[in-house]
Amino acid sequence: MATPDFIRELRKTAGHQLLFLPGVSAVVFDERGRILLGRRADNGIWAVIGGIVEPGEQPADCAVREVEEETGVVCVPERVLLVETLRKPVVYPNGDICQYLDVAFACRAVGGEARVNDDESTDVGWFEVDALPEMKRFSHRRIEKALVDEPTWFRTAHGG
Repeated sequence: MATPDFIRELRKTAGHQLLFLPGVSAVVFDERGRILLGRRADNGIWAVIGGIVEPGEQPADCAVREVEEETGVVCVPERVLLVETLRKPVVYPNGDICQYLDVAFACRAVGGEARVNDDESTDVGWFEVDALPEMKRFSHRRIEKALVDEPTWFRTAHGG
């Protein structure tokens, strides 16, 4: 995953200590109802597309930017699926520690062509809902929420 410049600057003074960062994830559907996924370069696992919100950037705009940067697909956000702080901090191979607040969006593809468009993915593709590849719970939860018509889901300290 490419590290944004603003985080590189923070790390110069913060070192490897925990940074709490805003992130987004996008469940993108095409006109046939298929879901766009990328195979992550860092761990080889298929996942929904996501990334870190830049300072001053709106989360929905970040989702659109990340999808296009990583896959070449142009999308529009249609609804917020869930908001949650991920339970465990991520420890990167270089020792950096981050914990993310994720805002997940259901999006609709409106242009572009699915392809590997940067170094964050090794493969990109459209998948039928009943033929998804192996993924972590993070991606499955977001897809499940995108497939049902219900209010935005959020985690609380006492459940959710």
